[in-house]
Amino acid sequence: MSPLLQLHLAVLLFGGTALFSNLLPLPATDITTFRAAIACIALSLFTLKRRGHLKLQRMWDYGVILILSILVSSHWVTYFAAMQFANVAIGMIAFFTYPVMTVVAEPLLNRRAIPLKDLANGLMVLIGIALLMPVPSLSNDTTVGVALGVLSAALFTARNLVQKRYFSGYDGATTMSYQTGLAALLLLPFVTHSPTELSNYHLGLLLLLALVFTALPHAMMAQSLRQLSAKTVSLVGCLQPLYGVSLAAVILGQLPNLQTLIGGTLVVAAALIETQQSRKTH
Repeated sequence: MSPLLQLHLAVLLFGGTALFSNLLPLPATDITTFRAAIACIALSLFTLKRRGHLKLQRMWDYGVILILSILVSSHWVTYFAAMQFANVAIGMIAFFTYPVMTVVAEPLLNRRAIPLKDLANGLMVLIGIALLMPVPSLSNDTTVGVALGVLSAALFTARNLVQKRYFSGYDGATTMSYQTGLAALLLLPFVTHSPTELSNYHLGLLLLLALVFTALPHAMMAQSLRQLSAKTVSLVGCLQPLYGVSLAAVILGQLPNLQTLIGGTLVVAAALIETQQSRKTH
């Protein structure tokens, strides 16, 4: 399989994770915990085969990985919850505000002025998000879903910024081996269902989510990053909402309305513009 095709398949699988928020009869916390635990086993075995060990280079890194795990577990819970309150299209589009959040947050962290073009893209995203909300009230489930999707994006942004600054020396599989394992442990006290309560069909879906839609695309993405430019990986990554919404339409029958499509177009367009511009400056 060519590296580019492998990358598209990885992004398609990442987009497909959204389906399980509706396919599994579990709260977002339980889905995340079981997903993370199973994915941790698979990713750890993959990392051990490649590196021969799971040790980190410095003691400091174990503290950093704990912070990253708190952020990623919170991001996953809010990600699935967003789609359970609203639907896959709205939850994914709200989450995909993270590329613009990143380019706005980085200058602030480095005490630099935010470029006007980034502020313009930020305004485009705000308009897109406003179009997703039926009413500006948290008494409405769709609005709650949008808010949770944006919160998930903020947590994902924070996780990516911390990882870039303090943990960039490790490959994706090693990083995710620790993050998924610690995420499962952190969320375990909040689990409300036992896997033994699930039918064989739903257990199969959990394994599918953890292995095929989590562990496999992370491994494929790590491989793609070694053979393709970071710009190509980032731009193809922007197709994730398109893949996710398309899969939801075909498999779940969730067809987005015109207002959602317009709002989603604004958000994804802003993400594409920011991705293109950021790669030009690096």
